[in-house]
Amino acid sequence: MNLRDIPVRTLADAPTTLAELTGDRALLIVNVASRCGLTPQYTGLVKLQQEYGPRGFSVVGVPCNQFMGQEPGSAEEIQEFCATTYGVDFPLLEKTDVNGEARHPLYDQLTGTPDADGAAGDIQWNFEKFLVDREGTVVARFRPGVEPSDPAVVTAIEKLL
Repeated sequence: MNLRDIPVRTLADAPTTLAELTGDRALLIVNVASRCGLTPQYTGLVKLQQEYGPRGFSVVGVPCNQFMGQEPGSAEEIQEFCATTYGVDFPLLEKTDVNGEARHPLYDQLTGTPDADGAAGDIQWNFEKFLVDREGTVVARFRPGVEPSDPAVVTAIEKLL
C-alpha cells in the first residue's frame, strides 16, 4: 500500500489518509512530543512549513508518548500547547505508537527507510523525521538530533519542490 493511502486519524480524531490530509505535497513526517528536550524543534518545523508550504510542502506532526512519557496530554492539550507555544499550523495526527507491537502501519513503512549512515529500524527518540516525495516514497530519514534547519534537511526538501 502506498504510504499516502494508509488510514490515519487527525488529532481531532477524524479518519483520513495523508493523501486526503495534505494532497500531493512533499511531506516531512515527524514524531513529536511536548515535554522533550527537543521540543524547541517545533520552531524550526513551523519555519519550514511557512517557507515551503506555498511551494507544495507540509510538515505532519505525529504525537507519541513512547519516549519517557514526554507526550502525556490529551488531544486538546496537545493542540493547545502546539498552537499557543509554537504557532503550529501544520497537520497533527492522533497520538501514535511508532515502535513495538502496537506500531502504527504508517511507521511500519517509515522505519524500513535507512538514515544517512544506512541504519534503518526503530525510531530512536522524539523528533525523528522522514521526508516523503509527492508520490509517497520516503526519500530521506533524519535522526532526532538533526534540526529542521539543518542544511541536509533544507537541501532535501528543496530538491522535491
